[in-house]
Amino acid sequence: MTKSDLVEALHGRVGFSRKRSAEVVGLILELIKEALERGEKVKISGFGNFEVREKAARRGRNPQTGETITITERRVLTFKPSQVLKERLNHRR
Repeated sequence: MTKSDLVEALHGRVGFSRKRSAEVVGLILELIKEALERGEKVKISGFGNFEVREKAARRGRNPQTGETITITERRVLTFKPSQVLKERLNHRR
């Protein structure tokens, strides 16, 4: 599913114009991005949790040369599905 698919689904189900549907989808996604940039957890009931985690710098190896390198610290996005979503994915409604 793409962003345009979400816009079309919103247009079809709610009846907003395509332009208004695109604005709503864009705004929701922007709010989620802003919260994650601030390091906040995003919890969507019945769907799951998005969280930014800090990964420390660590030693790694270049697989082509075998050379030892340092992998810099970074932030990674994680998603943990809710129990409701897990059950739907496994057809246990």
